[in-house]
Amino acid sequence: MRPITGREELDLFSQLPYVLNEELADDLAAGRRRPEWMWLALRGDRVLARAAWWSRPGSDAPRVLDVLDVDDSASDPDRVDIGVRLLRAAMAATLPSGSPRPEYSRFVPPDWRENARTRQSVEDRMTVLERTGARLFVERLRLEWRPELATPEPGGRLVFRRIHDAGELVFLMALAMDGTLDAHGRDDLTRMSVHEAAARHYEDELARYTSPRDWWRIAALPTGEPVGFVLPARNDYNPIIAYLAVLPAHRGNGYIDDILAEGTRVLAEQDVPRIRASTDLGNVPMANAFRRAGYVNFQREINMTWS
Repeated sequence: MRPITGREELDLFSQLPYVLNEELADDLAAGRRRPEWMWLALRGDRVLARAAWWSRPGSDAPRVLDVLDVDDSASDPDRVDIGVRLLRAAMAATLPSGSPRPEYSRFVPPDWRENARTRQSVEDRMTVLERTGARLFVERLRLEWRPELATPEPGGRLVFRRIHDAGELVFLMALAMDGTLDAHGRDDLTRMSVHEAAARHYEDELARYTSPRDWWRIAALPTGEPVGFVLPARNDYNPIIAYLAVLPAHRGNGYIDDILAEGTRVLAEQDVPRIRASTDLGNVPMANAFRRAGYVNFQREINMTWS
């Protein structure tokens, strides 16, 4: 059990299939991954299990555990045990002593529970994590809009303007967290104030996008009163709807459809090949809004955390 030696062992690391394999080379080149964060359990030249962390370029610490695999083709009854041993060894060598363990993220098919083989594969990985002390935190929908669909037309009920500054956005984000159905947002509110949670979300994620801030939109009534906002952006991999919210005083009026349509239009005008978005499985109003806008649930995401 050891980390890979470098880029020259990417083919070895990629023996086990996963959708992120095609991104590994670029991630290493960009500094989002490091060889010492990419671990293998080997028997000769055969990969029995693997684990890898991702982070932002320049970061000294892993941010998310997003690769954890065992050999699904193996009949070995101990394949889960091997995964547990590998993950424990990798965490001990990779993560600073006493530091919080990064969240686990896994992309899975949208119907993963209905397919016996896929379900076993997902549950094996979850068992590995559970045996190291992790628990299921949330399951999320991954959504996609394609330009073959008609770009939504403005509804006319709202007016849209650019955001004045970061302070205005953080203020509106704090308002939007009242009654949030987002599991990560609700968890933040158990440990910090609403304003602290909004500011942290802005600084840790939104402020880091290099796509134009001019894409971001405040939705308002004709009187100028803010109703919500949408933040179209581009991350390291795709154009995305990074944040979408309706303020509590204006929920229940269908404004979410108008706001999402505006965010979709902003990105569609950039000639993008796709638009990606995510929402919690339990956030039914948000999921329904994406469905009405033509977004397709192409994957799910499993998030697990350690206490």
